[in-house]
Amino acid sequence: FLLVPAVEVKIEVVIPEKERNKEEMSPNGKASPLVYKVNGTARHYHLEEHPIASNPYHNPKDVVEASVCHVKDLENGQMREVDLGCGKALLIKESGEFHAVGHKCPHYGAPLVKGVLSKGRVRCPWHGACFNISTGDIEDFPGLDSLPRFQVKIEKEKVYIRASKQALQTQRRTKMMAKCISLSNYNLSSTNVLIIGAGAAGLVCAETLRQEGFSDRIVMCTMDRHLPYDRPKLSKSMDSHPEQIALRPKEFFRTYDIEVLTEMQVAAVDIKNKTAVFKDGFKMEYNKLLIATGNTPKALSCKGKEVENVFNIRTPEDANRVVKLATSKNVVIVGASFLGMEVAAYLAERAHSVSLVELEEVPFKKFFGERVGRAVMKMFESNRVKFYMQTEVSELREQEGKLKEVVLKSGKVLRADVCVVGVGAVPATGFLKQSGVNIDSKGFIVVNKMMQTNIAGVFAAGDAVTFPLALRNNKKVNVPHWQMAHMHGRIAALNMLAHGMEISTVPYLWTAMFGKSIRYAGHGEGFDDVVIQGDLDELKFVAFYTKSDEVVAVASMNYDPIVSKVAEVLAAGRTIRKRDVE
Repeated sequence: FLLVPAVEVKIEVVIPEKERNKEEMSPNGKASPLVYKVNGTARHYHLEEHPIASNPYHNPKDVVEASVCHVKDLENGQMREVDLGCGKALLIKESGEFHAVGHKCPHYGAPLVKGVLSKGRVRCPWHGACFNISTGDIEDFPGLDSLPRFQVKIEKEKVYIRASKQALQTQRRTKMMAKCISLSNYNLSSTNVLIIGAGAAGLVCAETLRQEGFSDRIVMCTMDRHLPYDRPKLSKSMDSHPEQIALRPKEFFRTYDIEVLTEMQVAAVDIKNKTAVFKDGFKMEYNKLLIATGNTPKALSCKGKEVENVFNIRTPEDANRVVKLATSKNVVIVGASFLGMEVAAYLAERAHSVSLVELEEVPFKKFFGERVGRAVMKMFESNRVKFYMQTEVSELREQEGKLKEVVLKSGKVLRADVCVVGVGAVPATGFLKQSGVNIDSKGFIVVNKMMQTNIAGVFAAGDAVTFPLALRNNKKVNVPHWQMAHMHGRIAALNMLAHGMEISTVPYLWTAMFGKSIRYAGHGEGFDDVVIQGDLDELKFVAFYTKSDEVVAVASMNYDPIVSKVAEVLAAGRTIRKRDVE
């Protein structure tokens, strides 16, 4: 037989001017260098200048070379993970051209080779983040960082990869950002951009402004004690400390002059005078405003609701306290919501008993449908979680001030040392009631496709808004998901800078329970049928949610990357018909 000589592809890493170093931990506690408060009043703080890290390429010892593959080893539309000895890269061939980028999604480290390649971008198989294969830039969320980009060279049908060790090992890249020109000229009580809320929407807005070259003052304020953190982990990984789940280290905020005022609550917004009034009386003028206050959890309204050891999971402290109190004790969770179910799953191995109380007959019925809901319920029951369905709490009983029993309307009395409440949330928009900002009957801020409210210069993003969803013929919807909050923040920032950018992203979310994940893309509200393929009993399935003859959403378990594939089809504006999936 004929021996074909191996063809090697040469890949050279292009390092951005500033490569993100391994994240340092954020401060745990009230005071941090980013909190500027004196006697309850916010004060300006002159941020330190940080030297720009030298380009790792200047040191030849930081560069590796390795051969990878034959040009004909990859067909168009194929991806391959290639090993360079001290790290890996993702090699991609599309339209006859080779590209190479980091091989792991910077969000939670998913292998991108198992993702979906489509029209110049790769989509993460786990949570749907998208990256441009030419630049490495993040184009859809979740996550904050882009991928390192490597140049691909082909010489004499032999392939070499030339790469920086740092880029290979970090697998992430912070997009270039502007810094403030001078802080000393600022009036302490005025800012160009004020962001109310420091969740994903607020942080992405601030970062996007800097990425687009905006160098004026940005102030974020939050009721929380902490710098922005990964809120979905509060119910999925409940004993995480704030510094472990920080989205950015404190040095990041210093470097890019993004000021964060913690434990500061806005009590009112004066639209006419472009001023935010804080609860402690401090006032701050703004030029542009982003409202990204999120939701407030609903409390129980039953007898005994003031008893100790009854929790909403809102902060890392809440989650940590519940884990501590629940260990080897009896836990009752009210509400089979995403939060309630994730908390139940997390505590099942730690607590003596876990009981879940829910008004519906099946968990997730409105969201995933009855059949998927029952399959999930069965998984929980096999992990010792006891369900009390189609009932609600009538009383919380105490002994020496602390929770002892939860009484249900069905008459059943459950032993309980801890109770976690997950019965829904309401938008945190009460402070806007007299402002003139348009709010609907449920309290959601109404925005257009550019995340603009009815007031010029005032934008809103995240869980507290309703916006037109392109996927569902611009129907006004509320999508309280982590990925969507990121995208809202980005679109708001671009339109603060008059880019005229409209939102068109496909909603994507996930839940994790007992080491298994359900992925979901689309917007299934009002679905009238569910087409299921695979095996629900084996928890290996894909469910297509249809309205009339159109697929409006998809969910899967142990079926990657089907949800990312469907998300790409929907993102391209194509319609999937019911007959296509039956």
